[in-house]
Amino acid sequence: MADVAPLPHRTLGQGRSELAAAVAAFLDHADLAPTTRRVYRASLADLVDGLGPTRPMPEVTGELVEGWFGVRYAAAAPATWNRELATLRSAVAWWHAHGWLATQADPTAGLARRREHPDRTRALTRGQLEALWRRSDLRLRDKTLWRLLYETAARASEALNLDVDNLDLANKRARVVSKGGAVEWVHWQTPTARLLARLVAGRTSGPVFLADRAPTRPVPAGDLDPASGRARLSYRRAATLFQQTTGWTLHQLRHSALTHEAEDGTNTPMLLARSRHASVRSLERYARPSPEAVARHVARRDPAARRSQSRL
Repeated sequence: MADVAPLPHRTLGQGRSELAAAVAAFLDHADLAPTTRRVYRASLADLVDGLGPTRPMPEVTGELVEGWFGVRYAAAAPATWNRELATLRSAVAWWHAHGWLATQADPTAGLARRREHPDRTRALTRGQLEALWRRSDLRLRDKTLWRLLYETAARASEALNLDVDNLDLANKRARVVSKGGAVEWVHWQTPTARLLARLVAGRTSGPVFLADRAPTRPVPAGDLDPASGRARLSYRRAATLFQQTTGWTLHQLRHSALTHEAEDGTNTPMLLARSRHASVRSLERYARPSPEAVARHVARRDPAARRSQSRL
């Protein structure tokens, strides 16, 4: 394995390497897929805000990091805790390799992953979704995003990273950058097509889904709408809005789409193409029929019930 050449320290203030500069270096130089880079940027912005942008890197100790992380994510679900911890550890490993930290001690060593309990009820019912689509109090942006996630079975990060020029509205599809940086197509149906046409009417560039107001901190030019100056809607904000409105998670829309298709008899190769999973094993937890679907299946095969119906 080739030796890792340390990058020159970025210095601010009194010549000390500082946290904001270290975060910027990691995001600029680490080998990250575009979607991953955007998610990491939002997570590490919280770290910078929490510890201070001019915090000298020698002060980024285990005690400081563990204290901040424990408070910041105290109420987070295990999956969120683990995701944010993995992001932080990726940055720490890169800083170690490039000489940004004072010692080789891992400042996240005292933070343990939380056990994630499999949830067998993640898929929403078709009735729940139909009630959501009928609501008249939803904003166009939010309703479009939610319907798009369900009809495409796309990951929320993929949809939020869409730009207007990624859309092929005529053919009801869009190019997304998937896990690992692969460029793939997702497809939607007529309800999403109608909503998208209204949402992006008159726009030819910039993010499809925009935040409510102009950003308060610098963001990459690619995440800004040139006309309004508003930034791309963040995953965190989108997830919060959906949870506050429905009590559900954005990921449940993807999960529900794949579950419903499995219930309808969609074969495994098509489900893999829709989900863009690399293996059947990864798909298994999505293609699990709901209790309602199992009940319908059993009822249809109830011989006594069939005899009762034949007498009518």
